Amino acid sequence: MFTKEMFSFLFKVITSWQIIAVTVCLIIYFSLVSYVARVYHPRHSGLSFDSKPRKKKEKAVAAELPESSEDEDLGIEE
Repeated sequence: MFTKEMFSFLFKVITSWQIIAVTVCLIIYFSLVSYVARVYHPRHSGLSFDSKPRKKKEKAVAAELPESSEDEDLGIEE
């Protein structure tokens, strides 16, 4: 499939200065974009962005119910 001429042609295209220059520019560009994204949008783990602190919700205390023998109602015998 690949002849010697085709391999030679692809090698010349890939190693041309234009391709190498564009590749280096893209690498620099993506590195810069990644750096800016890290600086201006840091990852926060569990922190809220609200300016006002949130009030803690109080847990409702469940009223103690009198214990009933549900086992007797279900017909389970011990």
